[in-house]
Amino acid sequence: MRSSDSYGQLLLRLQTQLEPQPDKPEENPGNTLDALWLCAQGAPSSARTAPTKTLSALAPPQMARLHELVQRRLSGTPLAHLTGRKHFMEMELLAGPDALVPRIETEILARAALDAAAKLAGSVAAPRILDVCTGSGNVALALATHLPKAIVGGCDLSAAAIDLARRNAAHLGLSDRVQFRTGDLLEPFRDAEWAGHIDLLTCNPPYISSAKVPAMAPEIADFEPAMAFDGGPFGVSILMRLLNECPDVLRPGGWVAFEVGLGQGPAMEKRLKANGHFGAIEVRRDHNEHIRAILAQRA
Repeated sequence: MRSSDSYGQLLLRLQTQLEPQPDKPEENPGNTLDALWLCAQGAPSSARTAPTKTLSALAPPQMARLHELVQRRLSGTPLAHLTGRKHFMEMELLAGPDALVPRIETEILARAALDAAAKLAGSVAAPRILDVCTGSGNVALALATHLPKAIVGGCDLSAAAIDLARRNAAHLGLSDRVQFRTGDLLEPFRDAEWAGHIDLLTCNPPYISSAKVPAMAPEIADFEPAMAFDGGPFGVSILMRLLNECPDVLRPGGWVAFEVGLGQGPAMEKRLKANGHFGAIEVRRDHNEHIRAILAQRA
């Protein structure tokens, strides 16, 4: 049984001092405290699953650890860096500073990709899926989880991110179904097995314009890898490369699905329509009706 006095005092501190991040709505003061308590208890959980767990009474060293964790959270350290866990698409992932902490917006991309896979179901029994800019592997692993017959790959320029993705694959028991490779954009999978045979290509690229990076919340700018969110002068450098290069690796009829930043959707949709390599184009919106993911089928 947790100490209600200690819990109440720490909860009040978080309620009055914690600055909520709009892209992490589940990390409210109560869920945050539950997650940090479980971490101090030795049972790390994400903010999404922590409220379902039992909080035990903490020994004095554990209580001291909890106070340290609360202070670090209030000082800006991301919750997922403290707990080492992040929930994404019904999965409890390992998390840390080696890759961008998965956001709820990226679930829009993952679900859009599942929609694209469903369109292929009648003609492709075992879709070949590649996730570019894979980071912690969250999208690749979600697709492998939901599509048990799929052949899934993931790549990232960061060797540290790929190491985390591989650890996540092992953590979820998916190491034998998902292969991760290090390299620039599509290069790691330009081989005879993959190039021209990919049924579904997904990407959550860095899409924040470089000029906006200094104004980002310190929780992001000071703690997460810049290469995971800095998208160049206009925020679409990686996306433009992806759209230029992906027709070479997608099979005819295959789909590309990618995430876009706020306000980028209409322009990227227009570019796709003018590209000439794509037929059907669809968009997915968030609860505020902003386009956050775009799908396009290779002509």
